[in-house]
Amino acid sequence: MKYRIGLIALFFLGTGLQAIAQQIVLKGKITASDGKPVEGASVILLQQQKGTLSNQQGEYVLNVQKVHSATLKVSFVGFKTIEKKLSFDKNLRLDFTLEASTQALNEVVVTGQYEPQSVKNSVFQVRVIDKARIEQRAATNLLGVLNNELGFRFSNDMALGTTDIQLMGMSGRNVKILLDGVPMLDRGDTRESLNQIDINSIERIEIVEGPMSVNYGTDALAGVINIITKKPIYQQWSLFAKAQEESVGNEYQLIKNGSEVRQGVHNQSIGATWQNALLNASAGLSTNNFGGWQGNSTERSKEWLPKEQLLGHIKLGLTKRNGSIYYRNDFLHETITSFGNVNVNTQQARDQKFITDRMMHQLQGEMRISERLTMNALASFTDYQRKTQTSIIDLNTGKRTLSLGQGEQDVAKFDNKMLRTTFQYRFSKNLSFQPGFEINLDNASGARIAGSPKINDYALFVSSVISLDSVVQIRPGLRFIQNSVYDAPPVIPSINAKVKLDSNWDLRLAYARGFRSPALRELYFNFFDASHSIKGNPNLKAEESDSFNASITYFSSKENRLNVKSVLTGFYNDFRNLISYGTDPSDPSVSQTINIDRFKTVGTTLENTAVWQNLRATLGFSYIGRYNQLLSDEAYQNQAMPEFLWSPEVNANIMYALPKTKTTLGLFYKYTGKRTAYQAETESNGDVKVSLTEVAAYHWADFTITQKITSALQMSTGVKNLLNVTRLNNSGTSGTSGHSVSGPVPMSYGRSYFVGLTYNLISKK
Repeated sequence: MKYRIGLIALFFLGTGLQAIAQQIVLKGKITASDGKPVEGASVILLQQQKGTLSNQQGEYVLNVQKVHSATLKVSFVGFKTIEKKLSFDKNLRLDFTLEASTQALNEVVVTGQYEPQSVKNSVFQVRVIDKARIEQRAATNLLGVLNNELGFRFSNDMALGTTDIQLMGMSGRNVKILLDGVPMLDRGDTRESLNQIDINSIERIEIVEGPMSVNYGTDALAGVINIITKKPIYQQWSLFAKAQEESVGNEYQLIKNGSEVRQGVHNQSIGATWQNALLNASAGLSTNNFGGWQGNSTERSKEWLPKEQLLGHIKLGLTKRNGSIYYRNDFLHETITSFGNVNVNTQQARDQKFITDRMMHQLQGEMRISERLTMNALASFTDYQRKTQTSIIDLNTGKRTLSLGQGEQDVAKFDNKMLRTTFQYRFSKNLSFQPGFEINLDNASGARIAGSPKINDYALFVSSVISLDSVVQIRPGLRFIQNSVYDAPPVIPSINAKVKLDSNWDLRLAYARGFRSPALRELYFNFFDASHSIKGNPNLKAEESDSFNASITYFSSKENRLNVKSVLTGFYNDFRNLISYGTDPSDPSVSQTINIDRFKTVGTTLENTAVWQNLRATLGFSYIGRYNQLLSDEAYQNQAMPEFLWSPEVNANIMYALPKTKTTLGLFYKYTGKRTAYQAETESNGDVKVSLTEVAAYHWADFTITQKITSALQMSTGVKNLLNVTRLNNSGTSGTSGHSVSGPVPMSYGRSYFVGLTYNLISKK
């Protein structure tokens, strides 16, 4: 018995000694291209999921198991990631030199992809706005980042204090807004949700132009904007804090001094992340206070309405070898205030508050079932509430009472439940297959909602990726829809192709059919108050489109010191039954959602990115034509009018880093050409007169400076709206939608100045 026990002890001792003998040490030094050590760089042996960080001298030490084949990954924010394949059986020293990531023209994207991949390898033409550019813009919301992008235009509703976007000539209702792949829910037809996402939580923005209905369903006729949030860093924790102060034109108050709102823009944010080999967590909280802008308004009223926002998120995740799952909650509380002027006779004023609450839950997971089969699943629930609260204040006594006028006290509630599951099966390296299903359940209720309507949308979709000789990549797709309100088309097809012409040139071609069923807000939402007269239309038809896109991309050779990327794109979109606003036949004073028989957009864009040493610059041009809608009316088809009305755009972004002082300069410029339209008016004698209207062209420019003070502390300052654009001349005499008015078009509150501090502490192990 003692003999057996001795053998067992020797066996375990030998096993332990063997394991110790297999432990080897990797060590080395990490420096930047200027020879300075990089502190806090992440060094991970991927196969063993073991990692460490470089110290203040740039040195690292990593204990690992002996291995015949492995990949060592070295990364640090602001530098290009290095992955080196290794084979080692003894202690090894490896030194690395990191290059600035301003040369990262092949950002990893996820929107519409089977799996994350580079922009260069994507079959879709994807635009990426990375973290460095977002931070350099020093914007307090997403519109402050997108306003410099080609193809984007903005319209402002001064009565409600909201902003909508247009993409490549299409209105915001045709643009799908996603947060980590989950659709954002809006009350009206505008994409105000872009203003209601915490910009401090964003890692990058991915933009795909053209119909994505096969992949993302309804509302994706013009394209998709996917906001990707920051993720915890492996085996690290981090703390984040930011404060930014900004003037609004010439108005600013650091401390409230008795006025009803504090003038200027005041932004504060805090956050934290943590991750180990199994669990991860993050949380963040931000406040945005915009004091409004007096502009041409008098007394208490403001041309731009004050806005207060509280935004936050929490996330909990679990990562295993064959999969991961996480829960995330994003919440918003927003108050927009409209101050009324004083009635001199009663010494009373009428004030309104528009209060929005959104709670967005999402549960996402992925699982590798086998070497060839993986599954992704998403479940989300969004609860959205918009309240209008109107009160009368007596300026003599300060007493407030609720107003009982039409539409002055109401609550509109919307919610969306979504379930999406996709499978990816790889038959071979040249053929992959992706089936899936999606369920969307929408509900609405409230004083301005006709009844308690609901829309249920069920979809099956399938696509595949076919690679031919590593030169041609083809992605066909089909989507089958069952809608509870409309008879959807039997099938929605799309086909995308990418051709590698040579090592420097790629060609992409695409056709897609688009379909969008009217939303609850367009069917049953009625909005009547002092500034709006809008009625929903339950007789709307579903929208359909055919879209054609082509692009050719040039990448310079990696060996060149000057790194260049150029993309020339052309597109043509033909829409049927497009939903817009028109006049209610029974009451000309009321706007109603209607179907336009035909609408088209056509255009071309040229985008160039150049990187040389510490300089990164982009220069772009677009020329977009929108269909002349009067030609849809037989009464005007014989008149001498063009089919398309054209508008040009030019933009430039320049970022230059000064390594010695750790300073980065940014200049962002955009020229937006005049926008023309034809307008029909009935004269006093009954004749109909057609006239050309124009919204004036304008130039926009921002200049920013970021200064690294310590490894964790950074300061930013600069000037926004350098050219002091506030309003655009408009020769139109009437609006074309429920929100538009005649006269100058509001664009901004003028030139503003800002300063901010950002503190980002990352653990060192």
